[in-house]
Amino acid sequence: MANKKNQGNYDEWLVSELKTNPDQQVEYLKAALEENDMPEVFLSALKNVAKARGITSLANDTGLNRESLYKMLSESGNPELRSMYKILDALGLRLSVEPKYEAS
Repeated sequence: MANKKNQGNYDEWLVSELKTNPDQQVEYLKAALEENDMPEVFLSALKNVAKARGITSLANDTGLNRESLYKMLSESGNPELRSMYKILDALGLRLSVEPKYEAS
């Protein structure tokens, strides 16, 4: 139980830190993309950024309802690519592709 409480406190602190720093939001999401269990970590990071920006505002900007956003960004969420683009676009972000390794 204490572990969940500590996680909740950390999440609240993180969201408050992300609210005031869009550059930090970008770096946080980039770091999440580099994790081994990337889909889960990225969705969690995206959820924290979405909370920092405001879920209601994000719902209005994407045309998705709040409940759908929470479901998509949950641990068991699996958003469609189209929905992911809507979320990222509303956050002023985009996905990009680059080579995994430097050309030799």
